[in-house]
Amino acid sequence: MKINRRLVLLVSAPLTVAVAFSVLALAPATNQALQAERLTSMVEVADEASELTYRLQRERAAATALVSEQGSAEAFRLRAEETDRSIAGFRSRAGRLSAVPGSAKGALDRIERFAEEMPGLRAQVRSGSSTVSALAFGYRIVIADLIGYRDGIAQADGVDADIADRIRAAAALSEAAEHTAQQQVTVARAQAAGGFTTASQRTFDAGRLGYTESTGAMFDLGPGAWRTWLERTLSGAKALEARRLEDEIGRTSAGKDITVTPQAWQKAANDRQGLLRSVEKRVDAAVLAQVADVRTTLIWTAGAEVALVVLTLVGVVVVAIRLGRVMIRRLRELRNAAHEVAHSGLPTVMSELSQPGALRGATPEEVARRTGDPVRTTGEDEIGEVGEAFNAVHHEAVRLAAQQAQTHEQLAETLVGVARRGARLTAVMVSELDTVQRDEADPVRMKTLFALDHLAVRMERNTNNLLVLGGYGNARVRAADVGCSTVIVAAAQQIERFDRVSLGVIESGIGITARAVHDVAHILAELLDNATRYSPPDKQVGVAVWRLWDRAVVQIVDEGVGMTAERRAVHNAALLEPQAGIGDVRSMGLHVVARLAARHGIVVELRDSSGPGTIAEVTLPAKVLALDFAEDRGAPQREPGNDVGYETPRPVTPPGPQGRRQPARAEVRPDRHGTPVGAPIGTPVGTGLGVSAGTGTGADMGVGTGVAASTGTGPAAGTGPTTSPAAGRRDTAEQRPGSGAPRPSPRRRDSRQVSDVLAAYAQGINRSTNHRGRSAPDDHTERTEK
Repeated sequence: MKINRRLVLLVSAPLTVAVAFSVLALAPATNQALQAERLTSMVEVADEASELTYRLQRERAAATALVSEQGSAEAFRLRAEETDRSIAGFRSRAGRLSAVPGSAKGALDRIERFAEEMPGLRAQVRSGSSTVSALAFGYRIVIADLIGYRDGIAQADGVDADIADRIRAAAALSEAAEHTAQQQVTVARAQAAGGFTTASQRTFDAGRLGYTESTGAMFDLGPGAWRTWLERTLSGAKALEARRLEDEIGRTSAGKDITVTPQAWQKAANDRQGLLRSVEKRVDAAVLAQVADVRTTLIWTAGAEVALVVLTLVGVVVVAIRLGRVMIRRLRELRNAAHEVAHSGLPTVMSELSQPGALRGATPEEVARRTGDPVRTTGEDEIGEVGEAFNAVHHEAVRLAAQQAQTHEQLAETLVGVARRGARLTAVMVSELDTVQRDEADPVRMKTLFALDHLAVRMERNTNNLLVLGGYGNARVRAADVGCSTVIVAAAQQIERFDRVSLGVIESGIGITARAVHDVAHILAELLDNATRYSPPDKQVGVAVWRLWDRAVVQIVDEGVGMTAERRAVHNAALLEPQAGIGDVRSMGLHVVARLAARHGIVVELRDSSGPGTIAEVTLPAKVLALDFAEDRGAPQREPGNDVGYETPRPVTPPGPQGRRQPARAEVRPDRHGTPVGAPIGTPVGTGLGVSAGTGTGADMGVGTGVAASTGTGPAAGTGPTTSPAAGRRDTAEQRPGSGAPRPSPRRRDSRQVSDVLAAYAQGINRSTNHRGRSAPDDHTERTEK
């Protein structure tokens, strides 16, 4: 999981807890604000209920007058229209209520049912089929529900006690107005009946008492200002007239006529109802204003708390994001710098330091300081300390690499020094051998001298290996191109068991450029030496060469135990990319081949054979080939009918006694390209190529003409044969123009002496290859590259 996600999770956990606790803390204030909002809506509906109560009271008075024949139908119609408009406003407000206390909810339901029954009740009034008592009772029920709704909202949850008292005081004022309205209806009924009955007189007195009690409750629950409003309103002429008529009617005994006319009473009662309604409006407005103020205060309080919490959370998130971004940016810079160093910077520095002469005289500490600090994300915090530690690690890695490069350079110089001293000693030894061989005629001593001569050639190859590992090449460059078969023979004669090398099908006309002759011969010598070492001693190692477009392919096939695919892949990787260091001594040949191949763009690859053993395939690019090369004297002959241009397969063997080469055969095994390698060997044709350590640092390959080569006949007497490869080079040097005074000609030998010398050469070579005392079982072990 990436660091940014980890930081998000790290911040989200406490932030979630903070939000949860903030919600819990804000819940009471929010709940109070919501309750205040609902209470405000219910108070607004109560205001509409007060208006509807007043309209129903007036409609009831008109209906009573119409039924008792004291009023007109037009007056009733006007009052009914006013009531309908009030009912519509009440329904509209009540429909927007979301939550209503239980008692208030019941009152609203009953009011709704009465509103639906209103048309029937009015029809009875118009038809006169209903009594005054029934009409009064029907209106009284709905008015009681309206007053009960106002009293019910005071019992809602969360309502402040002071507000609840004021709502009850307003309801008490409405109840007092209802008592006066009932008095008006009771008096109208008594006037129509010709006076009070005992029951109606009690009802009248109960109305007066109820009014007194209701106003007393309002005075107790409501503020003093409301009492002042009521007293001032009812102190006028209209209120006093209504009270006078009420007192006069109240003094009328049961069964006697009421002296107050219905018109005077209706007018005085309506005027008093209007005055009470004006006080009700002021009280309802005061209650609504107080509830609205409380609602506003609670909403602002809740909003402020919510805003404070939100701002706090936002501030925490912003601070966390800013700090997190800074930390993530620094971590990303540190990561990018680490990736740059790991994948580009440090490998580049290591590659530069692996090149010869990369230090240029500087010390490892100077090289490390010169590379600088790859990480600039430093500081006093932990991230900065990690950056500084990474810079220290990079500095130490570069210093160690430079120190290792310095060690490699010193070791390479040591190897080159040892190789050059060994080359000089080998040259002196070869020179002494040449001197001794020149006048030696004893076959026994010649056998020893030839063995030493062959050892000198092998010693020189090891010397050249040290030069290659030290970063130097062969000091000698040939003046002319050389045929590929000649180079192969020269490479074979540099190994211990060159007699086991068999030249297979070699396409003619392929030559090696002069500048690459020695390196190609060196590569092939290492591969041939490896093939002969790790294959059965009684088996031949076949070599085949053919063209492939603009390239040439050389295959070396042995019949050893082979190697596993994993091990072969490791060796092929090492051959493809040579190591910059000196390498393992046990794999010296592998490193030498890789370096020489990389120098000329040659590709060397180990492949699995269709039979036992391994195929070493060397692909020579066009720049090291002389594809139009024409073999000179001593070129191999073609078999009759061979028009393709392949050389006759033959073994590489030393000349045997009587000037004859020992015949040898190799098994036919086609490689993966279908080219026969190690084809049956026909009549051998000797090339007479000699390889000597010479006096330089590289092998000098020449085509000798002195070694007897025939198809089965011995050499003619008195031909001046060269008795060794070194002698062949010496004779050529003696005849070279400009070399100074010619040396005295060697003492001539007769034909018998020549035969003895050749026999001694063959035995001497065999002695040089067998004198090392190899154990036969080692040749059958699994291949291990040198």
